[in-house]
Amino acid sequence: MYCLEFAGEATDEPIAALEAERAAASALDRVAPGLATARGLRIDRVPTLAYTRRASELVGRTDADVGGAVALLDAASIDRTGTVAVRARNVRSSAEVSTAAAERDLGSVLVDRGFQVDLDDPDHELRAVFSDDVCLLGWQVRERAAAFGSRAPTDRPFFQPGSMAPVDARAYVNLAAGPTLPDATVLDPMCGTGGFLLEAGLIGARPVGSDAQWKMARGTAENLADVVPDARWDVVRGDATALPFADDVADAVVFDAPYGRQSKVAGHELEALVGGALVEAARLAPSCVLVSDRSYAEAARDAGWTVDSRFERRVHGSLTRHVHVLRRA
Repeated sequence: MYCLEFAGEATDEPIAALEAERAAASALDRVAPGLATARGLRIDRVPTLAYTRRASELVGRTDADVGGAVALLDAASIDRTGTVAVRARNVRSSAEVSTAAAERDLGSVLVDRGFQVDLDDPDHELRAVFSDDVCLLGWQVRERAAAFGSRAPTDRPFFQPGSMAPVDARAYVNLAAGPTLPDATVLDPMCGTGGFLLEAGLIGARPVGSDAQWKMARGTAENLADVVPDARWDVVRGDATALPFADDVADAVVFDAPYGRQSKVAGHELEALVGGALVEAARLAPSCVLVSDRSYAEAARDAGWTVDSRFERRVHGSLTRHVHVLRRA
């Protein structure tokens, strides 16, 4: 069993849990705010997740108090050698507990068991995570590696205003292609500046993109060459409703539909463009994530998709993103 610590706010947890389950975990169970357990875990995929901070091999679960955590650790078998450190966390200050006391008392248990403490570079890190009335103890196995804050869209060779944050783009790629990663082909039929394709390439997938504008297609190619120079990728200019690709060319499609109230985009009425792109996506891949500024659930069903999940995520006062997680019917 494993413990997962989610990043972000409480409102992000449903999508964080689904991302983890699709891309890395099995039999996931949300047990408290910010925390979940999983029966199975693809440990090598944890660093590629957007909304999971870290994963630990579960020692056990107890009440959210220091005494309970100490008793749990004292009764546990510890099959490891080397130096240790204890890190305690109180998720959103939701538990009435002192993390300093938890680290001190749990550290004493380990010292009494013959371990040496190394706070700077331990061989093993024991996590004590408190949330509401729950405490999970676990030995950390992996943490999120992506330094999303250091990869701002404005730092790319080609940039346009309105580009999605890399952390969100990563999550949507994982939602679309998770079960097939890393050996997946991820297609974005409205690639814009290439945000989804960059994240796909960074986690080992093959990015394939298209855009109706040569400017965007060329810009995406420039960004891919700069950010993932060793990846195998393809970018073309094309109509998202009639792409020059064979059936089932990809494992997943992910795209960010045009926002706003404009009546026409690339010669199409907006609703017709998105509906046509959904029909074409169903020809090209068995899985899709559509991000938009409104619900296209009905259009997705009409195009032959089953809507497995749908999330609404507020970005700012005038924009709420609708995230549709789709499976070919």
